[in-house]
Amino acid sequence: MPARIYQRPKNAMQSGQARLGDWILDFAPAEARRADPLMGWTGSGDMQSQVQLRFGSADEARAYADKYGIEAEVHTVPPRRLKLQAYADNFR
Repeated sequence: MPARIYQRPKNAMQSGQARLGDWILDFAPAEARRADPLMGWTGSGDMQSQVQLRFGSADEARAYADKYGIEAEVHTVPPRRLKLQAYADNFR
């Protein structure tokens, strides 16, 4: 069961730094989603796709995956660069 380890991206509506340091381990879907014949909702019998584990660092997540034999791929986030400018720069 393959998995991926990544940092949660910042939401466009989020101005704070809450939950940005967490590393997430979630599993790849084992089967395709299908429509329910009665209601039309999509779903699957894959329970691992509902599991999302949070860790404090990528090393902790990698150690957990190694301990339980989970094939995990770590996706690193490029460093964020802030462009600091003043309001007056709009009129130059």
